[in-house]
Amino acid sequence: MVKGKITETVNNMKRLSENEQLLRPISEAADLIVNTIRAGNKLMICGNGGSAADSQHIAGEFVCRFYKNRNPLPAIALSTDTSVITSISNDYSYDDVFIRQVTALGKQGDVLLGISTSGSSMNVLKAFQAAREMDIRTVLLTGEKEKEIAEVSDIVIKTPSSDTPRIQEMHLLIEHIICEIVEKRIYEGG
Repeated sequence: MVKGKITETVNNMKRLSENEQLLRPISEAADLIVNTIRAGNKLMICGNGGSAADSQHIAGEFVCRFYKNRNPLPAIALSTDTSVITSISNDYSYDDVFIRQVTALGKQGDVLLGISTSGSSMNVLKAFQAAREMDIRTVLLTGEKEKEIAEVSDIVIKTPSSDTPRIQEMHLLIEHIICEIVEKRIYEGG
């Protein structure tokens, strides 16, 4: 079983690396984030469960460092403030935890990165809908099947799998690639 799962992951990564249609949106997302930061705006990131953890991971890489000792880059994970999340969940609905934060913290010119392995997380969808109305660009990181959120996304990054753990493995790789590109371009030019 162990070798089989590793082989499955390797095959998924190979499928990802050989498909230009899957690779192009990764570069487009990195370009968008670079331009957003250069314009004085920020990256907001949201997701549930493991994707919430990924949101925090990405924000940490931007605000702290990836490879370089450098000035922090403006990024915030919308899954980190438990008082905000629990009050919104209690007073409104869990479906509103990200839309309320995007509305409160976001501004025209920002980017919202949503991570949803299913592509149909209602709270991510609602946040993307609000972002669109606020002229905040959106990037969706998801699995191979396009669902509701893709319809309101500016950039859709799909992974070649419908199995949640395999999707999440590829998401981490893609997230690190985006962090590296953004850091390199912001601090080395290009």
